[in-house]
Amino acid sequence: MRHAQIFSGSSHPALVDGICDRLGQRVGKAELKKFSNGETSVQIQTSIRDQDVFIVQSGSEKINDNVMELLIMISACKGGSARSITAVMPYFPYSRQSKKKSHRGAITARMVANLLHVAGVNHVITIDLHASQMQGFFKCPVDNLVAEPLLARWVRANVSNWQEAVVVSKNPGGTKRVTSFADALQLNFGMVTTDRRRTRPMTFNESAIFEHLTLDGTYETPGLSEAALDAEAHMPPLEPSASNSSADVAKARARTRATSGSHARRLVNGSLEIPSSPLSKSTRINSISNESPPLMAMQPDKTNASTSEPDEDVGVDTGDEYTDERARDVIHGRLFQGHIVDEEYPSPAMSAVSSSTMHRNRPPSDGDETIPDHMMSSFMSTASSLHQNHNSDHPLGGTIDANASDEEEEEDLKNPELETMVTLVGKVRDRPVFIMDDMIDKPGSWIAAAETVVKRGGATKVYCMATHGLFGGDSLAELEACECIDAVVVTNAFPIPPYKAAQTRKLIILSVDNLLAESIRRNHHGESMSSLYVGHYD
Repeated sequence: MRHAQIFSGSSHPALVDGICDRLGQRVGKAELKKFSNGETSVQIQTSIRDQDVFIVQSGSEKINDNVMELLIMISACKGGSARSITAVMPYFPYSRQSKKKSHRGAITARMVANLLHVAGVNHVITIDLHASQMQGFFKCPVDNLVAEPLLARWVRANVSNWQEAVVVSKNPGGTKRVTSFADALQLNFGMVTTDRRRTRPMTFNESAIFEHLTLDGTYETPGLSEAALDAEAHMPPLEPSASNSSADVAKARARTRATSGSHARRLVNGSLEIPSSPLSKSTRINSISNESPPLMAMQPDKTNASTSEPDEDVGVDTGDEYTDERARDVIHGRLFQGHIVDEEYPSPAMSAVSSSTMHRNRPPSDGDETIPDHMMSSFMSTASSLHQNHNSDHPLGGTIDANASDEEEEEDLKNPELETMVTLVGKVRDRPVFIMDDMIDKPGSWIAAAETVVKRGGATKVYCMATHGLFGGDSLAELEACECIDAVVVTNAFPIPPYKAAQTRKLIILSVDNLLAESIRRNHHGESMSSLYVGHYD
């Protein structure tokens, strides 16, 4: 590569050495140092006039120093009359901040793109941006390479029964990446979703649903519910009628709808049952009528039962049941502090709701009352949000649950006072599973997904695969302690310190030296980059 210089930043020198070794180049001479007050100083010590300059600088644990150092190197090369300046950034800094997550938040990834443009960059090469739409932030061409061919090649060489495997996304946001990898290997794919709300019906020792619907325990109109109850209690007995005409039946149904307020009448085994409902405050006195529908009009005609066809609304079992094989591939589970628990495990969310209810100085009811499923579902959704002291509306519109970020998901999984529901979509029983995403930072969602596919789905092995291994805190130690994870496969696009790599024996690091070296060579000679995106089809 004549008329080309490759310079290395301080973030990942080993990667630059591998790139230059494959290209037969020498690393350009540049002096990088810091003053005593922390300022970065860069001096290019070789001629770069009318040459193509490639500056390799990835994000690392010192992300802010890496960004500032790259900007100063670009400015220095521009002042040295370089023909073109290409920033090779395997891991793009601040890529997770590519959108507003709060009303006064910043789109930091766009700011970094603007800084690169102001510094004088002409081209950017990166690998697996957190959001591919970020390419619109730049005012120069961007080559967003993918590590998919490297991961696919490793799967074919190291997993014996990879043809039977399933690629699983640990959250709905990564489904596009997962489906692309599954299509490349012609495999099935699945998805794991988590939800902070639990909708399983439970029994309370006191009527908490009334407390939620009314703030002070009273109804809007005084004496309204008592009048409704008295009218229902003094209802005259039903008398059979000989009229079975269609007009009488229509009138009977109309009167039934008119009297169905908060206490609806239902026929159960020939007798009236009046279920209780917290919505009795919406009943109007004028709508309560003492007239009762004829019993014969409400019951089916037994004389014509043999000749008439059964009504679909009655719920007669015809023998034709709705059977969907895909419904069997949806599995639910309970997560507590990021781990799968049994159904008998006590719910911390329900304990908190019960304790908060006892503090309202309201006497409990005489007996336990089972709340209907549809009412409990709505109550639990609201109680979960109130328990976390969140507002119901997101600052940018929508709900908090719909716009939860990875950080919020990790916090929910680690919260000891919050129970999370997990859902697995896809058939993984007796099959290996590849859980895939663009980066591994915190291990909570990875461990939860791995335990879900193994303990609930019946998977045989689990491989956690990502492009960037950030491994914040003790992530590798926690992944090593998880028995459901067999291997963690990442690339060296993000530098992994040796002391972190020594924490686990499950870590497998794939090199991106050849991918970046080929992209630099093709960029310098003006060749097409398309073949770098479809290498797994060879």
